[in-house]
Amino acid sequence: MNLQQKRVRNNSNLKPYISKARIQERVKHIARKINKDYEGKVPIFIGVLNGSFIFISDLVRELKVDTEIDFLKLSSYGDSKISSGEVRLLKDLNCTIEGRDIIVVEDIIDSGLSIKYIRDLILSHKPASLEFVALLLKKGLSNLDFEIKYTGFRVPDKFVVGYGLDYAQKYRNLKEICILKN
Repeated sequence: MNLQQKRVRNNSNLKPYISKARIQERVKHIARKINKDYEGKVPIFIGVLNGSFIFISDLVRELKVDTEIDFLKLSSYGDSKISSGEVRLLKDLNCTIEGRDIIVVEDIIDSGLSIKYIRDLILSHKPASLEFVALLLKKGLSNLDFEIKYTGFRVPDKFVVGYGLDYAQKYRNLKEICILKN
């Protein structure tokens, strides 16, 4: 058992939920689907900061198609476990996306508020296509009127951390995904 695994096991607030091995397997599976769907194309991957940075880096390293990468940064949580209900854009795109194939990469979709905001923002720039990939989808997700084409795992309506997901900027560096108990 490495130091990080001991840290998780010794932290009574963390319950291991999805192992590093399962995450890696799923990332490879998603990459295979994207490689097939975007063969001969050069999509722009847009990571949603801060949570998606580990997932997007692992995902693009598994891709065989050429890619471009940019990032958006939003705020709807702050240091709270509950969304404020208001989405604010903190960092906009640096690239031109008009007429391009866009794939938005999210760590988790729970209320759907942020992803709806992102969809409207990107569609206003008239991309050729727009798809979404989310590592985690919370069960009980609010009704979206569009598809999340590439997904990793469905998770319970619990607060999860690790693999880029945080609570008050902590736990992002965990290699597995854990449920934060308290």
